[in-house]
Amino acid sequence: MSDYQIRLKPIYSCPAEKVPEGISLPKSWSSLSGHQVETLAAIRNPEIDVIFNTAMTGDGKSLAAYLDVMQGNSYAIGLYPTNELARDQELQIRGYIDTFKPTNDPRVVRLSGAELEQYAENEGLRKSAAIASRSGQAEVLLTNPDIFHYLHRGAYLFKGDSPDRLWGKIDKDFDLFIFDEFHVFSPPQVASIINTLLLIRCTNRRKKFLFLSATPEPPLIERLKTAGFRVKLIENTYKFPDTIEQSQQLEQQNWRQVSRSITLNFIPLDPSFRASEAWIGDNWALIVAQFQQYPGSKGAIILNSIAAVKRLVTFLREQLQPLGLTVGENTGLSGSGEKARSLGADLVIGTSTIDVGVDFKINFIIFESSDAGNFIQRLGRLGRHHGYEQNGKLVRFKAFTAYALVPNFLVERLFTAEMPPLSRDGNYNRSFLHQIIVENYRQINHFRGYYSRWGAVQSCFLAYQLRDRTIQSQYAQSRENFCQLSEAVFNTKLSRVAGRIREWAQDWQQLSRKKGNPIAEDAASFRGVSVLQCGLYDITEENPVDRFKTYDLPGILGNLEIEWWTKTGFIRTLQQIATDTGQPIAKGRFEYCLGFMKLHTYREERLNWKFTYPGDLQPIAEAFKVQVLTGIQVWQPDNLWVGAINQRLQKQGLVSYVLRYSVVEVRRRLRLPMHFQIYPISDQYSVHEATAPYAIALGQSALLLDTLAYRFQGEGGEVWIA
Repeated sequence: MSDYQIRLKPIYSCPAEKVPEGISLPKSWSSLSGHQVETLAAIRNPEIDVIFNTAMTGDGKSLAAYLDVMQGNSYAIGLYPTNELARDQELQIRGYIDTFKPTNDPRVVRLSGAELEQYAENEGLRKSAAIASRSGQAEVLLTNPDIFHYLHRGAYLFKGDSPDRLWGKIDKDFDLFIFDEFHVFSPPQVASIINTLLLIRCTNRRKKFLFLSATPEPPLIERLKTAGFRVKLIENTYKFPDTIEQSQQLEQQNWRQVSRSITLNFIPLDPSFRASEAWIGDNWALIVAQFQQYPGSKGAIILNSIAAVKRLVTFLREQLQPLGLTVGENTGLSGSGEKARSLGADLVIGTSTIDVGVDFKINFIIFESSDAGNFIQRLGRLGRHHGYEQNGKLVRFKAFTAYALVPNFLVERLFTAEMPPLSRDGNYNRSFLHQIIVENYRQINHFRGYYSRWGAVQSCFLAYQLRDRTIQSQYAQSRENFCQLSEAVFNTKLSRVAGRIREWAQDWQQLSRKKGNPIAEDAASFRGVSVLQCGLYDITEENPVDRFKTYDLPGILGNLEIEWWTKTGFIRTLQQIATDTGQPIAKGRFEYCLGFMKLHTYREERLNWKFTYPGDLQPIAEAFKVQVLTGIQVWQPDNLWVGAINQRLQKQGLVSYVLRYSVVEVRRRLRLPMHFQIYPISDQYSVHEATAPYAIALGQSALLLDTLAYRFQGEGGEVWIA
């Protein structure tokens, strides 16, 4: 129990007044939620193009999205930001099919990058043909927005292919495009989706676009309206009963419980790197007490650091396994088998891979957070289910408990300020808590200047495609409409943006004597071009097939004990294990890796490092603009393999933005997100200083920083798109 404990009231969702005519519900169902019926009506309304469903977490937004499909009336593409969420949704949708039994028995196909590569190899197909084949076999296609973005960019095509070879058919075949957990996307991804919607709008008959997010961004809605999309915002009504009698009364009126009453403990911690990990290590008896006091409990621990998760998994397995309790691991470096097993463990420990929409059946959670949105997202994993099935029997949860590991200052603001918004042992509804957290916790920057400054770079690439000789006459009017709409949405002129794209290409050619355009490529990509990604052979992984992974160099430098390896040795071992096990291993993700390494273990303490630049960084920082830099290396004196990585790194052209301020200062003043790619860097004059005087943002983070860095300059910055 914490000194700062509150209770959260249960949440009940308003039922629809009646089930629409023609809707076939399962016999055991008496009604639908109000937002589900309203979403269905909007999908069927020819006067609505874009729908935002803002129902609370756990209130059945997924069923609202696929309800029309379950009536056998439409085909849908579901786009999910993580592969784990796509797997989870596949299980849910198949459950809907078993429950609703639609007459057309819709086929569900899930397609990730690895699955696409393996299917193409097994069938002897090019990736474009594999995408066409798999999408043609589905009434419900579940994939990620990355694939959706790149197939509209023509990334899977060969020279001579018509640009609309893939999207021309897919956009016509599917009626509904669903974007789930949309709030986790950053502006580059949002700009990509806006551009793709504009392309579909201008080259096809009207389609439906459904966004599922409890917190939609107002600027996105306004930009879609600017483009002429007819937008419908759907909210739901909730009640937060104070007593069991009030809850029972609501249930008799068909109000559906979407979250149970929760005991929320705020744990104040110093803002140090390992504070959360240390607290859990010191208080592991709390976890044991939860299982002993409430037999049948299931729990989750969500942290920010993969290395911290790895260390805690080892520690807690030692403590809990003698008690017959299982501990699972779920991070970006966990193998697929480990991730799958983790969802059935008594306690799962993970990172952001599990806090984005995965439907856990748990009754206690310990989580750390970095900002208000992060806090709300992770707390939302708890209280969604009253129990789980085990050996054909229902195990009911008896209590729901959360431990929020938060900075000292937040607890002071919430409980001990002059007029604190919360009182110890107070009883509050979830909406009020969310409002208080947003007002008092750290708010990250939303980079809203990105759209007008960088969003139209993607528009230029798509407009150029529509001029291809194979489709130019067919899409002449479509291209004209697309250009007009994109200029209106991003408040710029495509001709001016195209001029800057040519300048970047010329600058790069002069610098490197190579063709290409790193800045434009980052701006036109979905998540950025990761030139720092490395291939890892994880010898700590039990399953040989899961040992082949990728991870960015900065995370490796600080947290991993590795051994340098060659690409030849890495790929040869991959092929040998694939042959020995008879299981295909996707290898396309390793094609452009910076280096290859064997992962031996995770460091107990983070090792300091910084980038270095061989010249003077002052004129680069004073330029206040995105630039491509070469010659950058890593400074980490105790690292035995840093020379090998530097030989490769210094040859890379890195899309960069440099500021003459420390990383800590830039992060604080600009309210940067937790995983923002910004690092310390020194030049030839400051390499021996204890704290690097410069900060460098890389890739898409450099483009995002470009929209804010004028704050360090006073007025202005280089304004080139207006």
